[in-house]
Amino acid sequence: MTDTAAIEPPFDYKNFLKHTSSRPGVYRMLDEEDEILYVGKAKNLKIRLSSYFRGSGLDNKTIALVNRIRNIEITITGSETEALLLEQTLIKDKRPPYNILLRDDKSYPYIFLSSEDTYPRITFHRGAKKKKGLYFGPYPSAGAVRESLTLLQKIFNVRQCEDSYFRNRTRPCLQYQIKRCSGPCVKLATPVDYADDVRHSIMFLEGKNDQIHDELTRKMEKFSTELNFETASVVRDQIRGLRTIQESQYVAGEKGDVDVIAMAQDAGVVCIHIIFVRSGRVLGNKNHYPRFVLEKEPGAILRAFIAQYYLQDQHRQSIPREILCNHPPDDASQLEEALAFLGERKITIRHKVRSHRLQWLHLAGINAGHGLMSKLNSKRSIQQRMSALQQALTLDAPPLRLECFDISHSSGEATVASCVVFDQNGPLKSDYRRFNIENITPGDDYAAMEQALKRRYTRLKKGEAKMPDILVLDGGLGQLNQAEKVLEKLEIGDIVLLSIAKGISRKAGQETLILGGSHKEVVLPPESPALHLLQHIRDESHRFAITAHRQRRGKKRSKSFLDDIPGIGPTKRRELIRYFGGQQEIKKANLQELQKVTGISKHLAQDIYDYIHA
Repeated sequence: MTDTAAIEPPFDYKNFLKHTSSRPGVYRMLDEEDEILYVGKAKNLKIRLSSYFRGSGLDNKTIALVNRIRNIEITITGSETEALLLEQTLIKDKRPPYNILLRDDKSYPYIFLSSEDTYPRITFHRGAKKKKGLYFGPYPSAGAVRESLTLLQKIFNVRQCEDSYFRNRTRPCLQYQIKRCSGPCVKLATPVDYADDVRHSIMFLEGKNDQIHDELTRKMEKFSTELNFETASVVRDQIRGLRTIQESQYVAGEKGDVDVIAMAQDAGVVCIHIIFVRSGRVLGNKNHYPRFVLEKEPGAILRAFIAQYYLQDQHRQSIPREILCNHPPDDASQLEEALAFLGERKITIRHKVRSHRLQWLHLAGINAGHGLMSKLNSKRSIQQRMSALQQALTLDAPPLRLECFDISHSSGEATVASCVVFDQNGPLKSDYRRFNIENITPGDDYAAMEQALKRRYTRLKKGEAKMPDILVLDGGLGQLNQAEKVLEKLEIGDIVLLSIAKGISRKAGQETLILGGSHKEVVLPPESPALHLLQHIRDESHRFAITAHRQRRGKKRSKSFLDDIPGIGPTKRRELIRYFGGQQEIKKANLQELQKVTGISKHLAQDIYDYIHA
């Protein structure tokens, strides 16, 4: 092992890791020519990627890899299983130099269930499908098949032994003793019971597992009622095993050549994420950051992007038969006609989809949002916006520190004020503060702002933290007046005050800016980087205030995190716990599993998932 304390890689990993998601996913390390060096998967992207840049403990090969990194791209997935599938697909397709390549193998493994035997066998299969029976797959690796077979063996007790071994048994083998086989070789399982296990296995591998899940849930509840908790825990583990191996896959399907396009937009920046699906497998993805001058709706932005991206001769053969979008693009029918003419085949643009396509679209949306946040929080982007703000406000030097305040409450209940801080590296979350507002008239935002500012700047004057160069207030002239009064009483006069309020149309790019002191309105064009910076800090203060408010309100009402989510009452909470077996399992569930719970709609499932992963 080699000490790497003296090595400082050229890639700005500190700023990158600060804004990296903690969700599961796949990462791709790129060199200076944007060639992929290494592909890996992670249960927690932030923790896994941080391990490459620790001060010591790396071997020489890892050090060599890290020194070649110029950029890292990530793809967020719904689970670690999905990350594994995507990782294997990318490794086979891209063949990165730092990945282990066992062999150039074009055949994928399957699970095979024989159909001509009285007691059918379930087993691993690779190669030509000559035997009579059912084939399930393909799977991304032999390890994935064997893991699935092991779990199936535990749950359904269908034999996996060779036919020659099966026919010559006179007493049950070890698999029967450890409860991984029902002993059909010595007639310990009747053909009827065994056929039932086979039927459940087929249903399960085809994804028709709701009925199986209900049966196991009833068994678990029955054992619990009988106080047979040990057996109930075994059934609970079976339910977990079912979800593990039948997890809905975003990155592997049976068929389809599709480009999945999702757009995320905030603070004057647009990120468009494309996932390329061929023959049902995700082959890659890419972020695009188109520039636009005038504020546009999602449909207009997508229409312009699709037209510029696909309507080129070099893309003639690569246009898929189907394009999915998370917003309906303007003039979609005209785009379809133009693409069909260029590609010489029918091409469909859709935004309302189901099943695997909906899952692909959801995955693209998550990655578009993450790409947007990475762009907004990049060090280079923040510094450019700080310089633009200096020019817009005619300051002597670029601001080094900004603070922004916002107020959040529910009809006056559990009022909270947020204070977020930006420096030249972007959001400085270690300096964020929240203020629980007390002893004011419920709903009085002016009094709440006055209390928060007084508490914050009394502390700053005592040296608790650095004074900001600019104080931004989410509100209009009234909130600006409160700030001026507080700073005047505290005899603080070196801070530029600026209020930012949504305009009459309440659309981004049309905010009203009022400068402290003169109360002069500052007009910035929608494409102004300075305005984008103010929108960013305003939106971040709003998000932080809402989060703090919900946490405070939740503590008053209940100890369960579920009660913090609007729409979750005692009945739905009971159904969630009944389905998953506990709150920790709910936190591990993906979006599709949440939607399967009785009474949980698609929108409510999304709210639960977003709350857990906020």
